[in-house]
Amino acid sequence: MGQGGLFGIQAAVEDLNRQGGAKVGRKRLPVRIFWADGASDPETTRQAAEELIKQHHVQFLVKGDEPPPIQPPLSQVADRYRIPFIAGVGPIEPWLGMKAEDPRHWPHTWALGFSISSLAPPEDFRSGPGYTVRDTWFSHLEMLGSRTNQKVGILAADDQDGQMWYASFIFILAEQGFQAIGGERSLGLMPLGTVDFSKVFEQWRREGVEVVWGNGPNPFLHAFMQSAGKNTFRPKFIALGRGVLNYDDIRGWGDDLAEGICTEVWWHPNLLDCLGFAGTTPRSLDARWRAIHALPAPCTIGPAYGNIQVLVDALERAGSLDPKKVMAALRTTDLKTLRGRVKFDRNQFSRGPLVLGQWRKKPDSGEWELKVIHSDHTFWPVESAPLVP
Repeated sequence: MGQGGLFGIQAAVEDLNRQGGAKVGRKRLPVRIFWADGASDPETTRQAAEELIKQHHVQFLVKGDEPPPIQPPLSQVADRYRIPFIAGVGPIEPWLGMKAEDPRHWPHTWALGFSISSLAPPEDFRSGPGYTVRDTWFSHLEMLGSRTNQKVGILAADDQDGQMWYASFIFILAEQGFQAIGGERSLGLMPLGTVDFSKVFEQWRREGVEVVWGNGPNPFLHAFMQSAGKNTFRPKFIALGRGVLNYDDIRGWGDDLAEGICTEVWWHPNLLDCLGFAGTTPRSLDARWRAIHALPAPCTIGPAYGNIQVLVDALERAGSLDPKKVMAALRTTDLKTLRGRVKFDRNQFSRGPLVLGQWRKKPDSGEWELKVIHSDHTFWPVESAPLVP
């Protein structure tokens, strides 16, 4: 996730500076990036952010999407130094939970991501379908209809992200008339290092589970799918969040473990009506990534690019580099970006659109591709009919 996020941020700044930089007042100011690797460790991330501020005197913090444990130290640093922070945070639910636990409530953080199940107010443009994992995943289950028995096994890594997903989906499934098998005893909430899921499969098989919804980092989900293969457990529908978003996530799994797995998709080269600096489009940004890496672009590059657009828009409307004036401008953001339209709510959060994707292996080359199989958005076209049991 970090590699894609950094690429998107760098691409946005390159495009911006090609135009002369951000227009702040009467001047155009070029933007300079200082970046640091947090090594996916909260304390390392905290130290890296403080070093950027103390040694390089950075005036703003920006990051792409990363898992929840990485977020609190950065927001705390932003508050300590009173620096506006534009953050990709993934789902709002764990982010809001962590924010509520901190006495300062992160007033300097402006978060962009998506929602598991919480709906926007009716007057919000995001109140319709296509803005929660809930309606994105349920759209597929509704299509399957009577081809499943509506018995669902919930899988999640026992970390901040996974815990929130697990609790959310128990409630969502019950509300929609599905059975969450073992949910009342947290059957599928497993430690991060789990490699043997046979006891879970045994219970799910005994109670007739035909659908699995899951969330976890890639090694956790890979171990789950390997264990499922050894135990000949293959449900009719598998939807997994977080750890199967990108090509790099599943290409090392081997065999056909990823075939037909569905996941929510945050960003895609086929997005329409989304424009960056200097005429950059989702498709042209994807081409820039492929030219360097010879691989499909990760879904993190577009949102990270958009985060720079949000910051620059606030700088230009504020007409100043003063943090207080930039913060005031961020509150009134309403901007079309490479990640879609951005508008912050009272929690300083902007949720983006989602679609449902499904992993397929190309028969000719054996390469994997993530195809959009359901979309509720006119600006995000469907690419393929779904593989169904």
